[in-house]
Amino acid sequence: MELTRRSFTAMTGGAALTLALAPGADRAAAAAEPAAADGAPHTVAFDKYSMVIDGRRVVLWSGEIHPYRLPSPSLWRDVLQKLRANGYNAISIYVAWNYHSSAPGTYDFTGVRDLGLFLRMAAETGLYVILRPGPYINAEVDGGGFPGWLTTTAGTARTADPTYLGHVDEWLTAVDAIAREHLYTNGQGTVVLYQLENEYAAHISDASGRDYLAHLYAKVRADGIDVPLFHNDKGRNGYWVPGSFPTGDESGRYLYAFDGYPSPSGNPPDWGYFGPGGAKGGSTASPQTPGFVAEFGGGWFDPWGGAEFGGKGYEESRRTRDAAYERRFYLTNLANGIKIHNVYMTFGGTSWGWLPAPVVYTSYDYGAAIDEARNATSKLTPMHQLGELVQSVTDFAMLDRAQDVAANDPRVKVYHLTNPETGAHFYVLRNDTTAAVDCTLPLATPAGEVTAPVTVGARDATLLATGIRLGRRTLLHTTAQPMLQLTVGRQDIAVLTGRTGGPVEAAIACAEQPRVTVLDGDATTAYENGALTVRAGLSGLTRLLIEGGGSGTPLLLLLADDEASSRLWRHSTPSGPVLVRGPALSRTASLHGATIRLTGDTIEDCEVEIWAPRGIREAAWNDRRLPLRSTRSGSLLSRADLPGVPEVRLPELTGWRHAPENPESAADFDDSDWTPATRATSYSTTPVPAGQPVLFADDYGFHYGDVWYRGRFDDATSADTVSLSYSAGTQGLLMAWLDGEPLGTHRLPVPAKAQDTQGTWTATAAFAVPEALRTAAPHTLSVLVRRMAHEEDGGARDSHKAARGLTAAVVPGTSVTWRVQGATGTEDRVRGPLNAGGLYGERTGWHLPGFDDHAWASDPAPGRRQGVSWQRTSFALHVDEQVDASIGLHLDDDASRAYRVQIFLNGWNLGQYINDVGPQHTFVLPNGLLRTRGRNTLALAVLSDGTTEAGPAEVSLKLLGSAAGGVRVDPVSSPGL
Repeated sequence: MELTRRSFTAMTGGAALTLALAPGADRAAAAAEPAAADGAPHTVAFDKYSMVIDGRRVVLWSGEIHPYRLPSPSLWRDVLQKLRANGYNAISIYVAWNYHSSAPGTYDFTGVRDLGLFLRMAAETGLYVILRPGPYINAEVDGGGFPGWLTTTAGTARTADPTYLGHVDEWLTAVDAIAREHLYTNGQGTVVLYQLENEYAAHISDASGRDYLAHLYAKVRADGIDVPLFHNDKGRNGYWVPGSFPTGDESGRYLYAFDGYPSPSGNPPDWGYFGPGGAKGGSTASPQTPGFVAEFGGGWFDPWGGAEFGGKGYEESRRTRDAAYERRFYLTNLANGIKIHNVYMTFGGTSWGWLPAPVVYTSYDYGAAIDEARNATSKLTPMHQLGELVQSVTDFAMLDRAQDVAANDPRVKVYHLTNPETGAHFYVLRNDTTAAVDCTLPLATPAGEVTAPVTVGARDATLLATGIRLGRRTLLHTTAQPMLQLTVGRQDIAVLTGRTGGPVEAAIACAEQPRVTVLDGDATTAYENGALTVRAGLSGLTRLLIEGGGSGTPLLLLLADDEASSRLWRHSTPSGPVLVRGPALSRTASLHGATIRLTGDTIEDCEVEIWAPRGIREAAWNDRRLPLRSTRSGSLLSRADLPGVPEVRLPELTGWRHAPENPESAADFDDSDWTPATRATSYSTTPVPAGQPVLFADDYGFHYGDVWYRGRFDDATSADTVSLSYSAGTQGLLMAWLDGEPLGTHRLPVPAKAQDTQGTWTATAAFAVPEALRTAAPHTLSVLVRRMAHEEDGGARDSHKAARGLTAAVVPGTSVTWRVQGATGTEDRVRGPLNAGGLYGERTGWHLPGFDDHAWASDPAPGRRQGVSWQRTSFALHVDEQVDASIGLHLDDDASRAYRVQIFLNGWNLGQYINDVGPQHTFVLPNGLLRTRGRNTLALAVLSDGTTEAGPAEVSLKLLGSAAGGVRVDPVSSPGL
């Protein structure tokens, strides 16, 4: 029976069915209220099923975001609001020790490092927080988050060594003082979980490891952190489960968590209800705590050279871990009982300055659901659907494995679960083959078993539910995936979703014949034996209004394909929920008398439809009145479309000025204020060569960026070669000059294979000494080392202490005395220790916007020259204040040209480009650092080996995304203006 926008009263096909519902099934399953810092005390607990917050079960659907990878606090709110709008109710964040501490005893939580501000924004946005403050975080950051100065201290890191623990306690005292003020338990914030250590896979069976974690546990509790604590296992090893280390007289307040990064080309693993069980069985290693995956792969990182993704960069990561991947892998996780589910990364951001670890380049886009430029990608759609599901269908928070069932086609794997209290059933159907499968599946419903037809896409998955509440009615079964159920005004609203073109069947219990009106789209309905059955093909948004049938509350049933579901936005208000349809993003909703005020973004022209509590008659969109009319759907619809985003025009970059640098290479350069390299011992894991002084940069306080050495010796008559040994992170290099004459450049290799995670690379560069310089006169040897980054310490072997910089020097027939110079990390309190290194231009402010470059040349930069040269220009932007434009800097050139560029925007080091290595060519310029309505200064520090032309042939601004709306962006302080 075809119905289109007309009322239909179904003929009774038989006697009405009397439903026998399980205990609790008659309870309305309203969506949980969002987290809030309301000043009231709260309880945070857990049992084997889920988190229990204020006595209510909560599934944490979380996304990883790192504030330090977005150094513009205004944009934190932008990303947080996008996460909340797209179904997330929680976030997970690392706090990087090195980002906040430039020296022992120095801890800075101001400006771009204002952790308290970030946590306040998360609470204001309605997100729970999983806080991960180290002391070790890994995270593909320099030293795994350990501060550079820790490399020069005694004591073995990540053990119970008292010297190390002394430094750790100082860090925890500082960070916990902030965390304590943002706990959900005291009503001042929304932090509900706190991580003790990160992927600690060392010292599993010895006292040092147990004592270490016991110390961290006791310290954190002594600091006043009273929420549950956890450690995340690096894989499903069963390491550090409850009871594996002492927790004082406290029990039942510690959880086991684990990480999972399976290959997208394989099949999803089982590691819970359907896993192998036992100590190696993922969440089953801790059967009395809820399944907790602290990191699950939302993408993967890419090394210098791009071997991981075939040189295609993070878009390839996004392609291989697309929406179908998310449904297949994440639904498998949920089927395995995972109730705390964190996707790493959901917004990756930028490893700006000297933040990136050796294993990554500047971009940390990660192939995440929100890209580095803060744009929503197609990966957000399944996250949105699943996030709303686990929040609004509360039966999902308490599941047991149910009797195994099978589809009639063995290519479809079926997971069957049930809620022991409500009797609801859930089925995850997964297709690991490369062709779509049409099958049938027996479903347990409150009305008895039915056989339902289901289509599962190629290498895809879907979730079905039976016996769940749709407001005041019961969904008997459906072949679509439930997404939303809420009560707005005088009606219930339910959303079922799936792929475009997919057939949908849904049966709803009705004690008597209902009145059905198909308001939009095509659908057929039939009523028989106490069940209203709806059938439709998913195309856009199909609407059915179901009235009567034994309930005094109408049900608006919305059947939404992926695109339509991605434009549905749920909000909570004190007067009840709000549902918004239409715009690219609906950020916030607040009620003021008879007016609802909405904020959000548009990209294309679009209408806005609002389901709001009773009494709402008017609306405002981004503070502008929005004329409305009422609809038969019980909504308010805009009388005219909201406009899309206007064109954003970007200027060409012209007016460049150029200057050569590296005066340190000249024989007569004055280095008298440099630090003498006279140390004889070091705490580094790199041995000090016999008979030589310590040359390691860290031992002289130079922890980040480039480091210069100048050595003097009296006789070069026997010096046919100079041998210089050095140690650096991936893509480190060394260049040398003798008496101002270039000897050459040595570069460390490009990682040749995917997932090459070598963090420390060493080499000895042997340079021939020109005949004319082999004299008995005094000589000066100048050496520049691009040290890159400290190795991470994932194996707890003090790897972060591996030397950086020169390690040894041999000039035959003589001895050399050395002085060393670099950046101490204390030069720029606003931008922090990771912003600038030891180049002459950095030490003297050439990267700062206020530097006077009028004396620089306006002709082209030097063509072939070993060393450093600089290019500077300024440009003005005039982006409409109602437009959020994400802008990047694009560099391109002949790939054979050997040089690299540090990019400074208004003094902020926003990345490193290596022309002949790649793969990154576009660098995000975050708003706030970038003045979108004002003048900006761009400075490029070009480092060339002198074998080819140096300096990018193409430097241009690139629009990476734009929307009408956004958030208010405050300029980030830029000293030197």
